[in-house]
Order: sequence, then C-alpha cells, then structure tokens
Amino acid sequence: MALWKSIGNGTLEGVSRVADLDASKLTITLSESLKPIPPHETLLFGKTMSDHMLVAEFDPEIGWSAPRIVPHGPLSIDPASSCIQYGNTVFEGMKAYIGSDGEPRLFRPDMNMARLARSAERMALPPFNTDQVLALIRQLITIDRRWIPLFTGYSLYVRPTIMGTRMGLAVAPSDHATLCIMLSPVGPYFRSGVKPISALAVSETVRAWPGGTGGHKVALNYSPGFLPLRVAQKQGYEQILWLLGDDLKVTEAGAMNVFVAVKREDGDIDLLTPPLDGTILPGVTRDSVLALGKAHTAGETTLPDIPASLRLHVQERIITIPDLQQWHAGGKLLEAFGAGTAVVIASIGKIGFKGEDIVFAEHEGGLGPIAKAFRTRILDIQEGREVWKNWSVPVAEL
Repeated sequence: MALWKSIGNGTLEGVSRVADLDASKLTITLSESLKPIPPHETLLFGKTMSDHMLVAEFDPEIGWSAPRIVPHGPLSIDPASSCIQYGNTVFEGMKAYIGSDGEPRLFRPDMNMARLARSAERMALPPFNTDQVLALIRQLITIDRRWIPLFTGYSLYVRPTIMGTRMGLAVAPSDHATLCIMLSPVGPYFRSGVKPISALAVSETVRAWPGGTGGHKVALNYSPGFLPLRVAQKQGYEQILWLLGDDLKVTEAGAMNVFVAVKREDGDIDLLTPPLDGTILPGVTRDSVLALGKAHTAGETTLPDIPASLRLHVQERIITIPDLQQWHAGGKLLEAFGAGTAVVIASIGKIGFKGEDIVFAEHEGGLGPIAKAFRTRILDIQEGREVWKNWSVPVAEL
C-alpha cells in the first residue's frame, strides 16, 4: 500500500508518491438535455440541483483520479462503504452570487477550503489540494452559471462533499474516498423568510461534546439532532437551542452560530457569541460578524442604520441560560440571532426553556436592528455591491 501524508494545502507526499488532485486533468461531459430553471420564488433550500456535478476518486495505490464534470445524477457506491456504515463524510456549504459586474463570485472561499481540509483530517480521510478544489469549483460554476439566481437573498449553493468509500465492515479509517461537488439554486433557508424563529433550549440531548467533532463540518453532527428537532416542533418551536453541561452553556441554534446583544450600563452594546471550544463550528458568517462588529467600533466602517457613536463590544465568551434569563429580566437582552452560510442572519424571536419563554421585542421586517445591519452588510459584500477586505472573490480569479 502506498504511504501518503499531507504537507500543506492538502498536498500529498509519501514514501511511494501518489497522484494529487489536479484540475488540469479535468474532463467535461456536458448534459445532452438541460433542465428548465424554476421561478426563483418556488425554490426550496437544496431541493433543486443544477445540470452538472464534479466527481473524483482517491485510491491509495494511485492517488486522486482525473476529476470529471458530468451530468448530475446518482453515484455508484458499495453498500459496505465506510461512509454508509460509519458515517465518515465531510462537506462544506458555500454560495455563488452574480456581482454588480455580472460575474460570478464566492464569499471567503479560502475559509471554506481550510475548514474542509480540517474536517477531512479529523475523519482520517485522504488529503487533497484545496487550491485544486477551488479551481474545480470555478470550472463547475462557469459551466452552470445560468443557475445563479439574479435576486438579492438568492444564490447558487455549492456543496463539496468527501465520502469515505473503503469497502468492508471492519472498523477502520477509509483509505478510499470520493469527492463530489454539487450546485443548487437557493432562496431563503427558512420558508418564512426573515421572520424571527423560535428555539427550544434543550440540555437532555447535545449537538456536540468536548473532544468530539462539533468543531468540524461532518455529516454525523447533524442527524442526531433530527429527533430532538421533531420534538421541539411538536411543542411549537422551529429550532433547537443546544445547551451543554450542568451550567447550561449555549452552544448553537439548530445548525447556526448564536449571537446575543446585551445593553451595557454606559449605553453601548455587548455583542456576545460562545467561544470556539471544539463543540462549536467555526462558521464563516460567524467570523464575518465578529470582524464587521469590531470594524464598526474601531471606526473602519459603519454598519447600516447603526450610529457610528454606538460601540459594539464584540466578545467571545461563555453564555448560559441563566445569563439570558437574568439579562432579560433586567431589560438588558436586546436581540438574539443565528448566523450561518445557509441562513446568513436570522433573528430569534423566542427562546423556550422548561416551560417558560424569553420573548424578544418584535421589529418591522422581522429582524432586530443589529441583526438587520449585519445581514444587510454581508449581503452587500457577497453580492458585490460593496467591497470589503477581498471577501467577495470573482470565480474567474480562483
């Protein structure tokens, strides 16, 4: 068996060198019949796929195969493959937009690629060159660019997925893998649009635990939450606010990072989010909110409809349910919102815990002023209406 290891950007090196992922070897088989594009207002998140997808396989004796763009369709995977039997699948969520120049662009794709590489390493999957993955995404988006919606708040969702495909039932890492990149035109993640969501805080089940995989984007993080979500929905809530430990630490809301805005005695606002302790996904949107909040306070930018004189004291700190209850009782808890690639920013209108609700003030348009400011600024950057720190990258430059 060939030996291999990652030496940077996922580049492969070993005693017996195997082929790295190479976008220059790409072959393209176009669909003979293109699908009609549905009206944008009918799009449900992730239900519609574009015409094509990209596929490449890793074999430990050969390395990565020549990547292929082919018509979107089923993959052939043995039922004994480790991704089916042991769930070693990782993925990313990215979005492509049409900028004001009419060209497709991605939002901070370097962060997605770095996280994909970390997730693959955590699941002991074969490494890959992240620059080559981005080059392949560029090719795929270029071919299917007609699927990028031209309406604000809409985009083309990009889902790179890596699956362990070692065949066999032995409990062991997978030395075979399949890379598949799919594209899906999407609108608002929640069918209610920007209406505030309600969340039931639960401590009986957990999304992630210290030393686990919560800090990585792996498939097995998500399915254990489906049953608790069903229970919460039967109680009239739309999402789960995941708690951890005896002190009831807030971690994530559904699949979103959580922020809360708390009024300070001096009139400024503390903008708080839980720290990255290994149980929380390091979200790209989370990082963007932190950076923009700090830039507002430093005077480097002014968030929409937020006075420049209003300082946002951005902090990564532990937040507990007792904290939220105390701040709410004291009239200091101004807003709570979730942040993520799929949703961008979503206000939380109600948090339930043990039969009692924390209810936030209603705002016109469904977003609190701070949540709205971040959503507006991030969408403006993503869709090319504003330029900020090279966050919006033209696909042609990948």
